[in-house]
Amino acid sequence: MHAEILATGDEIRTGALVDSNSAWIAQALEEAGVAVDRLNGVGDDLDRLTGILKEIGGRADVAVVTGGLGPTVDDLSAPAAAAAAGVGLVMEPAALAAIEEFYRQRNRPMNPSVRKQAFLPAGADMLANPVGTAPGFRLRIGRCAFFFLPGVPFEMKRMLADHVLPHINRMRGGCRETRLIKTFACFGLTESLTGERVGGIEERFPGVKLGLRAKYPEVQVKLYTRDPVKAEAVGRLDAASAWTRERINDVLFSETGESMEAAVGRLLREKKASVAAAESCTGGLLSSLLTDVPGSSDYFLLSTVTYANDAKMRLLGVNAETLARSGAVHEDTAQEMAEGVRRLAGSTYGLSTTGIAGPAGGTSEKPVGTVCIGLSTPARTFGYRFHYTYGRRSMNKHMFAMKAMDILRRELAGLVHSL
Repeated sequence: MHAEILATGDEIRTGALVDSNSAWIAQALEEAGVAVDRLNGVGDDLDRLTGILKEIGGRADVAVVTGGLGPTVDDLSAPAAAAAAGVGLVMEPAALAAIEEFYRQRNRPMNPSVRKQAFLPAGADMLANPVGTAPGFRLRIGRCAFFFLPGVPFEMKRMLADHVLPHINRMRGGCRETRLIKTFACFGLTESLTGERVGGIEERFPGVKLGLRAKYPEVQVKLYTRDPVKAEAVGRLDAASAWTRERINDVLFSETGESMEAAVGRLLREKKASVAAAESCTGGLLSSLLTDVPGSSDYFLLSTVTYANDAKMRLLGVNAETLARSGAVHEDTAQEMAEGVRRLAGSTYGLSTTGIAGPAGGTSEKPVGTVCIGLSTPARTFGYRFHYTYGRRSMNKHMFAMKAMDILRRELAGLVHSL
């Protein structure tokens, strides 16, 4: 079965919006046993959109299209699909009723322009959208079964699961080759060094394919396998995963898609522990990441952004002598910041960051990219210095925050703090 994906919209064509939909759909189809041959993109132009639908209809068995189903004049997926199939647009009563019910349940007035979304190509099967106003539809163009979905990611994902994947499985007679993917999320090594750790896996485990993905600031190791017999695929992937895990265990923080901040939160909750943060160079980013996790109020108590030395002394109790002797960017200062915020919050752990994010402010002794991280625990306080060579301030700040979380994660997991 040959599959393609088409993302529509000028925002996709111009790069104003990153096309995350196609990546999501491709992975979902791959896991469903359907290989994606091509990813396509086209802007809001009726003739070009009609043309590419005809092209795909002549070479693919299945296609998923996202975008262009809204109420505005540049939403062209339905008229383009109708033109490509050689049919007209007709009002679909069930679609109109669903749209009206959506507005009624939310006690919101429905603009007349919204009715446009209920006009579908003649012969199309409506795909209900339970989380938005724009219904999708299924339509055959040439040899290909097309599924048209909204471009809003959470709507697309729901409808892909509700309609597209079950229908594709039925098209294949319920028979599917098992395709499995295992993802290891790592932090602390570059992509190339991570690759060296797991090099040779494809020779050691025939039928397993290795993929590496830099998802700054983490690196993902992906293992792929496929087999008509599910047990064979599972056994092969389990063996390869165990081998991989041994080689990256010191930098591995998740095998479940869990973010670093979620992993830290889970460990804190398991230990019934709490944390407070004292930030300088990260400017609140560390606290923002930690509190992005639902339920973080169970373990996150307090945050301070003590940018100025005076704030470090007044709020956290950092000694003036320490600042005079070592400066704001120093392991000793980071330790006193961590101790101070732990004392201030009454938390189990205190975590601090102080550094030079750049692009200015560095010296030969403390160049841009230098960060000092402090961790105060019930037993002792640690202080570390690291240097990163990223030229962008935002990248440095993100790396600093990630490193601080990793140090706390390692403490909670009983691992060595630094590499």
